Amino acid sequence: MFEVICVSFAFVFGLAMRQIGLPPMVGFLAAGFAINALGPVLRLPEATGDILDYLSHLGVLLLLFAVGMKLRLRQIAQPQVLGGALLHFVVSIIVVTPGLVLFLGLDLRTAAMLAVMLAFSSTVFSAKVLEEKRDIGAFYGRTAIGILVLQDIIALVVLSIWGGQAPSVWALYVLALPLLRPLLFRILDLTGQDELLVLMGMLLALVIGGMGFEFVGLSSEIGALAMGLMLSTHKRAKELTDALWGLKEAFLVGFFLQIGMSGLPDPGDLVFAGVFIVLLPLKAVLFYLLLLLFRLRARSAFLAAVNLATYSELALILAADLVPDKLVAMALLVSLSFVAASPVNRMAQALSDRYESQLQRFQTTRYHRDELPTDLGNARILILGMGRTGSAAYQYLLPFEDQLVGIDSDIYKVEPHRQAGRNVLWADVEDAGFWRGVNIAGLDAAVLAMDGTEAKEAAAWALRSKGFAGPIISHVLHEQEVERLKAAGATHLYLTMNQAGMALADHTARALDLEVTPSELGRS
Repeated sequence: MFEVICVSFAFVFGLAMRQIGLPPMVGFLAAGFAINALGPVLRLPEATGDILDYLSHLGVLLLLFAVGMKLRLRQIAQPQVLGGALLHFVVSIIVVTPGLVLFLGLDLRTAAMLAVMLAFSSTVFSAKVLEEKRDIGAFYGRTAIGILVLQDIIALVVLSIWGGQAPSVWALYVLALPLLRPLLFRILDLTGQDELLVLMGMLLALVIGGMGFEFVGLSSEIGALAMGLMLSTHKRAKELTDALWGLKEAFLVGFFLQIGMSGLPDPGDLVFAGVFIVLLPLKAVLFYLLLLLFRLRARSAFLAAVNLATYSELALILAADLVPDKLVAMALLVSLSFVAASPVNRMAQALSDRYESQLQRFQTTRYHRDELPTDLGNARILILGMGRTGSAAYQYLLPFEDQLVGIDSDIYKVEPHRQAGRNVLWADVEDAGFWRGVNIAGLDAAVLAMDGTEAKEAAAWALRSKGFAGPIISHVLHEQEVERLKAAGATHLYLTMNQAGMALADHTARALDLEVTPSELGRS
């Protein structure tokens, strides 16, 4: 009965939120509160909380494992990540702790612990938003995720010091995990593409990363992230991530339901949550200013700060162990921060473009080395997005036209292309500043090979706004995207699955020596 109620409420509330332009996760939070409020009427057994806690934990581990597979260890060691995370943490503690003592009358220890919890941002929310926007590989996305990883490590240290949960001596063996990477790569090569691939992902995320790290006194969340990081350079990392996608999404519904079901707030909880949800923009402002201090451009600092403007689910874990009387207040606050951050993150790109001149007032004149201006040189064909589709287009066009340039926002996709001798550059094509600074006078054609429809739409608009009159070619996955991209300026649009089917039919005709003209093949 419990699973029937959860699935039904989650679907109805999630669908309702989507109809008003909010992410379904907001609906899942609302569904959790609704189930909690109607608990006596629905006659739910007391054990349902444990079941939901277990399922949500699985979802979080699988999500962090997937995030780890899209990270590189060196991006966590970047100055803007280390400095941004640590300085934000210290400043937050110094500012928030006295306020809690003065205005809420809390003792110093409780105030300090709450200040620590309020300093963290949600890894689950940020990772999910970045995944949906396909921006984990973008510079601002990598910066945000790096900061969140450090915050998770800080939370583990806090729990160890104040909660008495110090790691065991066996935790030192975690340092030897990189030595197992060749073995893991070999196993992944042998796994194949069926259900064994899914089981291997679950084994690494839940057993070795989750249970294994817990066994030695470390965080299971850090363990899942670490195991994903171990496989991040494998050629099948994306395939493994895709195989786990549906399972991860289903379990994550339990995570958001669980937060909503943490308890019903009293007036004091409402006041606490109300005050700190109003102060949430100050958290984003502090992140923004600190990232500018490390020479990020205004746009990157803004997008990263908006993504980090939440309160963390880790606060619930810390509150349950350290200040249990504030658990419901923290659950409400975390939920409200997700509700507030969801529409802002969806509009972040538009907000950055609209208020660009105001944001740039605080920008330094020297840019971070990863954000240097891009020069297209004498390229005649521009390929935007150098994943599998863009790479295939580049290789196919190269014998006919050697004046090619590819662009991708993920530096870790760009580097292998450069090492292979291809003319591929790093840039974020959704950045209005990129389009203002780039010279496209020599271009004859542009190919849109990115994944997201919004990114293709923005690129097409930008090209036409700069006076580009040549053909803009794009692939699309869904028919409803065709009109949007045509309106943005795309001239040649191809439904990817249709083209794949036609290519298969063409190969079939050739194999059977059938005399089928291309026009006849297209009509069929």
